[in-house]
Amino acid sequence: MTIGAILHGRTGAVISARPGDTVRAVIDLLAQHRIGAVPVVEGDAIVGIFSERDLVRLMSSYGPEALDRALGDVMTKSPVTCDPHMAVIAALSQMTQKRIRHLPVVDDGRLVGFVSIGDLVKHRIDNIEAEAAAMRDYIAS
Repeated sequence: MTIGAILHGRTGAVISARPGDTVRAVIDLLAQHRIGAVPVVEGDAIVGIFSERDLVRLMSSYGPEALDRALGDVMTKSPVTCDPHMAVIAALSQMTQKRIRHLPVVDDGRLVGFVSIGDLVKHRIDNIEAEAAAMRDYIAS
């Protein structure tokens, strides 16, 4: 199974931010959508990522003044990405090795999706449960 298959059922645009947005505005965006990170984009291209972890580090270093800083100055630049053809298990492995929880999905230099480690784990569990049910049905017949 691929990352593209997970994205296939999704509708709507990826929640994202721009480099000129303030940290305060992005915190509101994270809270409003109940998400832990956003890709930072210019046009269709991803230029960074901003996560809860970035916020914690920023607040520790700069205190409340950090809230008025531009995202482009404080985001994680050159984030780890994947393409829609990557296998889910490979993406999980990459996220575990790099100790990241969010993965922008890029196709031909364009941001096409955004997945969290929770999305991928849920997908794997759903598949395992479906396989187990199929085995039980096979054995019962």
